[in-house]
Amino acid sequence: MIQLLFALLLVEVAVVGVLLFNTPLRKLALLGLDRLKRGRGPLVVRTVAATGLVVLGSSLYSMSKIWTRSDRIGALTPTDQVLLSRHFLEASLMGYSLFLALIIDRLHHYIREWRGLRKSMEAAMKQNRLLEEAKSEKLDEIKGRDEKIMSLNEEIQQLKLASEERMKEVKMAEANAIALRKQSEGLLLEYDRLLEDNQNLRSQLQSIDHHLSHSDSKKNA
Repeated sequence: MIQLLFALLLVEVAVVGVLLFNTPLRKLALLGLDRLKRGRGPLVVRTVAATGLVVLGSSLYSMSKIWTRSDRIGALTPTDQVLLSRHFLEASLMGYSLFLALIIDRLHHYIREWRGLRKSMEAAMKQNRLLEEAKSEKLDEIKGRDEKIMSLNEEIQQLKLASEERMKEVKMAEANAIALRKQSEGLLLEYDRLLEDNQNLRSQLQSIDHHLSHSDSKKNA
């Protein structure tokens, strides 16, 4: 399960990295996300997200049970420490995965919206240029064209403001994605440390079992 969550997390980080930079891979990623949001795709995504939330809730519930049991006996046993570390790692990975999925969805939405605004702005600027060229040819229509040009200029300004706001949101999403990628790198290091601690705890448990079996053999003798 942990390996699967790590694989999912790495895939999501890779998708975020592809969406952050304007490369041919971004177009492929956008096409894939567009197809994913059509037909039965949203239902599948909601089902996977609901499953992830269930797994996250199960891990949190298991952690709470371990803490409750430790409060009754006064301390955490080595087995409880291993289980607690595992559940904590699963909950962290699932939480990061769900957050990255949300980041990917928002990045896809903002990139599509920003492209639409840019195309609208380019079309408005082209129309404005054509109107200015026609202004020099038809003096009789100057007043009417001036009013239309002013209207188009106002629309361009609104589109520019909207585009700047979307760019700020995209930059914020990029900063969050970069910070999350750094956190995932730290989480990988923490995973290695937990594996090492797990191995040490297993060695200690084996040593205790060996000692207990040796003591039982002495008592039987």
